[in-house]
Amino acid sequence: MYPTLLATHSLVRWLVLAALLVAIGCAYNGWYTNRKFSRFDNAVRQWTATIAHIQLILGLWLYVISPFANQFLKDFNNSVHQRDLRFFGMEHSLMMFIAIALVTVGAVTTKRKPVDNDKFRAMAIWYTIALLIIVASIPWVFSPFTSRPNFRPFF
Repeated sequence: MYPTLLATHSLVRWLVLAALLVAIGCAYNGWYTNRKFSRFDNAVRQWTATIAHIQLILGLWLYVISPFANQFLKDFNNSVHQRDLRFFGMEHSLMMFIAIALVTVGAVTTKRKPVDNDKFRAMAIWYTIALLIIVASIPWVFSPFTSRPNFRPFF
């Protein structure tokens, strides 16, 4: 189960990144062109938050069964000094949780704004900050200490 869940979590990361990029593009475009906040823009806002929340659920499930998180929690005092264990046991999960919280705040704030330009601005700012945190917290293939493959096999 762990390899399948890990591969799914790795794959859904690309959906989250794509959704955020589309949403941010729509938001900045609408903000700078002063256009009406359309049903499409609202759907992009909502789907981006939904995909991010699905990824959060997968990540929490993965954390519960992960040998990295298990080892980290068992021996916190020593694990906190080991880069891989600290990254997956604490840094990655905490930063991603914060990023998803920012996506949620952005989605709710955008929905509640009465003025279209304010909706675009809220979505652009909150989603951009969340994207920056996510990009900084992903264990990319080129990461010096926590390198992981960009695509994981499902077996």
